[in-house]
Amino acid sequence: MVVSIRLRLLDHRGELDIMKYQIHKAVVIGAGTMGAAIAAHLANSGVPVTLLDIVPTDAPLGNKEARNKIVNEGWERCLKAKPANLMSDKLKSFVKLGNLEDDFGAVSDADWIVEVIVEDLRIKRELMAGIDGVRKPTAIVSTNTSGIPVHDIADGRSKEFRKHFLGTHFFNPPRYLKLLEVIPTKDTDKEVVEFISWFGEKRLGKGIVLCKDTPNFIGNRVFFGMSTFAMNFVLENDYTVDEVDALTGPLIGHPKTATFRLADLVGLDVWEHVGRNLGPAIPQDKLGQGYLAAEKPKELMRAMIERNWLGNKTKVGFYKEVRGEDGKREFWSLDLKTLEHVPPTKPRFDSVKAAKDVEGLGDRLKVMLEADDKAAQLVKALTYQSFQYASSIIPEVADTAKPIDDAVRWGFSYEAGLFETWDMLGVKETVKRMKAAGYAPAKWVNDMLKAGVEWFYQYKRSTPQSGSADKNGEKIGVYDAVKGKYVKLKQPEGMVLLKGKKVISQNVGATLYDMGDGVACLEFHTKMNALDDDIMGIAMDAYSRLETDFDGLVLGNEAENFSAGANVFMMVVGAQQGMWDMLDGAVRKLQDMNMRMRYSPKPIVVAPAGLTLGGGCEITMHASRVVAAAETYIGLVELGVGLIPAGAGTKEMLRRIVNPVMRIENAEPLAALQKVFLQIGQAKVATSAEEARGMNILNPQDRIVMNRSHLLAEAKQEVLHMVAAGYKPPAPEPIYAAGRDALAALRIGAWMFKEGQYITQYDHHVTGKLAYVMCGGELTRPQWVSEQYILDLEREAILSLFGEEKTQARMWNILQTGKPLRN
Repeated sequence: MVVSIRLRLLDHRGELDIMKYQIHKAVVIGAGTMGAAIAAHLANSGVPVTLLDIVPTDAPLGNKEARNKIVNEGWERCLKAKPANLMSDKLKSFVKLGNLEDDFGAVSDADWIVEVIVEDLRIKRELMAGIDGVRKPTAIVSTNTSGIPVHDIADGRSKEFRKHFLGTHFFNPPRYLKLLEVIPTKDTDKEVVEFISWFGEKRLGKGIVLCKDTPNFIGNRVFFGMSTFAMNFVLENDYTVDEVDALTGPLIGHPKTATFRLADLVGLDVWEHVGRNLGPAIPQDKLGQGYLAAEKPKELMRAMIERNWLGNKTKVGFYKEVRGEDGKREFWSLDLKTLEHVPPTKPRFDSVKAAKDVEGLGDRLKVMLEADDKAAQLVKALTYQSFQYASSIIPEVADTAKPIDDAVRWGFSYEAGLFETWDMLGVKETVKRMKAAGYAPAKWVNDMLKAGVEWFYQYKRSTPQSGSADKNGEKIGVYDAVKGKYVKLKQPEGMVLLKGKKVISQNVGATLYDMGDGVACLEFHTKMNALDDDIMGIAMDAYSRLETDFDGLVLGNEAENFSAGANVFMMVVGAQQGMWDMLDGAVRKLQDMNMRMRYSPKPIVVAPAGLTLGGGCEITMHASRVVAAAETYIGLVELGVGLIPAGAGTKEMLRRIVNPVMRIENAEPLAALQKVFLQIGQAKVATSAEEARGMNILNPQDRIVMNRSHLLAEAKQEVLHMVAAGYKPPAPEPIYAAGRDALAALRIGAWMFKEGQYITQYDHHVTGKLAYVMCGGELTRPQWVSEQYILDLEREAILSLFGEEKTQARMWNILQTGKPLRN
């Protein structure tokens, strides 16, 4: 795919010159973990890319395989990595492999050259000299360095090279971590910065943080300051690895990797390298120098590196995988005193018990900060120190809080930025507590409070709420520590925020908004957006309003997940209480809701993102068009809870996969039926929207949006495009029912899986119900039947399964543990 843009740049004087940049081809130099993953992500965005690395010293001329050994091995590691770097295996065809001697000509043809080689200034400069000699005039060159000053790397290069050179610092893995730090030098053209920022945001799906060219930029500078302090505090106060990771994950708004799992993921050698290089670069950073001077963390790092305990890459670090007596995997944690790995424990603290079920990060943290047990002492220290350190590097790394907050949210998957969190807790009161605990903030924070400014951000509301960051009200300004006042925040382009839109109708499960321009949006807001009567009721109301009041409708939300499927709790309780009419009615409502959507006279665009499972997948497949976030994890997973897809999902897979085959004269249905049978029977989930297209869950005309933040805006634009194109609903389509012979074949296949112990006896029972529906029952001959015929079979099958004891056990297990039960 060619990416091209005519960029119209604006500043306070009006329009600047229009300059054309385009990315037809890219080159990534360096096939290590990061370089190969960047190449993969360029392929994810549809950009052809050549990945280059050095030639082994002993490789003979003419032996391409030997000369490409390093790049080939790097790319193979990238392809085997988990989670996957590529969104679909077929995308690897966008990537060509080569070496820096035989294939350097690719650089002269590239529109963007990304350097991702060893962190050695001399070697980087030598490479840049070579690139300078062959790059075409409009080619952009960038470095992915994480620690070397960007301007030093371009030193000595031509004026035109320096105009087109900047830093583009990705975070690993680049497919999943949203942060892209863009670091211009004083010589970088503004148009280049604007274009790369646009390309990163729009095409690569990144959140862009514009950085000053300071040591470690923003993300790693903040994070390293916090993590080095944390390591020393943990060692000085005798916390265990299990205790720390239990306390520093989702409880305080951090990802599940917490502290030590993250260290293993990053690699202890990388951690040590960053610290060693950062110290000399920040002599003015008194807090940072103090953290780096602590002896206990350095001794621990030395001991672990000497043992080659580098983390995930060597399969042993702060955690070590061990096989228990029953053969199951266990992850033993490191005893920080003895340096022996010990069986995992489950730490228990009164403060955690009180806080863990509190909704809203701010309110949850307040519970921890007001407690006084061992867990609370750690949370206090880490929270207050993070505020102290982040404030201390303003204005060195940024003039306001926003770049720092964006960096920790996008680069380290924090629920909220540090200053956003500080606002939630109350800046003035928190500063008092910080000073009492020995973590005084930077002087500018005190100056801000003395001036009567009580929040780092300016909100449409007078004060932020204490819950999660996205509930604080729209931010309209941020305090600038240099100017000593709020500065206006630029509202993001290409985004639609439902907050503040006119509400058309609403209940506890869903809200119908007016998005403007004749387009409405239906948003679910139950827990995990599970489908229930409230959602289905307001959906049917939305369809009715669509026919009279709007030109089109979007089904989407701003939550992490589109929908995890039907409300399992409601179903299992209804089944155990024998509420068959209620269950029958619920299944009929979902079927009717989806079928009405499919044949809506006006376009309905579904915008899935994140988990889109079971009923959520069925809704998606009945849209007039789908505009999906690239990171959409979608599939019909009902078999995992002992059910079959019955919200028109089984019917829809037959229509999409079997019907096209059977329109071909003399075609045989079995291969197509087997594809549907395995996909549903194995509860397969696509690990990306691109993979979902290959599973026939997304159609060829459906669109994929790389940046989740742009999803609703793109969905709205798709509605308007369909309206302008004169949208017409599809004609009703019969379904091919293969009958009893095909049913017998599917039953034999299922029996063989059972005999081979690939599935349980009960799996075999459930798949028998699925096969019956798929084949139209025991029809004596194949025939085309109505969609309603298959819908009735779906409903009959699921109602019978609701009554099965083992299905009910599976449903309770998924509710209680979040994991499927194989009974």
